[in-house]
Amino acid sequence: MTSLPLPYRATATQACAWLAQQTGTPWTLARLLEQGGLPYVWLDYSDAWAELFHDGVTRYAAPVVFIEDKQHLASGADDVWLRFTRDSGNIAIELKAPGLRVPVDGLHFQERDLLRLLKELQHPQPAEPEAGADNAAPFVLPSALKGLGREQILIAFAGVGKVDLDKGMASGVGIFGDDGARVRKNSRGGKNSHLWHPVTLAFGLHDVHRVPMAHLKKAFATQPLLREWKADWLESLRLLGE
Repeated sequence: MTSLPLPYRATATQACAWLAQQTGTPWTLARLLEQGGLPYVWLDYSDAWAELFHDGVTRYAAPVVFIEDKQHLASGADDVWLRFTRDSGNIAIELKAPGLRVPVDGLHFQERDLLRLLKELQHPQPAEPEAGADNAAPFVLPSALKGLGREQILIAFAGVGKVDLDKGMASGVGIFGDDGARVRKNSRGGKNSHLWHPVTLAFGLHDVHRVPMAHLKKAFATQPLLREWKADWLESLRLLGE
């Protein structure tokens, strides 16, 4: 059977179909949300919701994080209801009542989140030890690592393609932003708190900027800075059929 592709941004239908093929069990949007899937929805700038848009941003993907907003989606609603979300600067914000309602056709799931979800399903973390049991070292998945800083990214991916990594990270948009590979130590931190997840960034460089996969594979095979993410990278390649 042909392996289904997993888009960088997958619709709910695409995400459920891919998970069903990977797990051999049926998936619905309700199950995906119950298992911790994080949906995003595209928002276009409007004066009514100007507080959501920073620094000239006119469109961004807002996460659906509020449990009641997720329950609204899981019920089969034909729209997305946002009462709490994160703005384009990744700051948590409560929307004025009754909240924002937008078409459900802009709903999507990120590739990195679906890959992480599948890994957690296939390799669940050990149960917490009972009281009085010996304290073992904590089990940490490679995907739990936050990321690499700007200078580390420049070193790790030096020469992989023609894309200007420094300029991309400085801009913080697209694959270099919070809807892509960028993570933060603190949601209110400054530019020095930015980190980028190297596996997510690598796939974004390939999908968006056409960086050759062979160059990225070589980076993960040879760069010491990427050693801790190599297992995640190889597993992601396997899941994507690369």
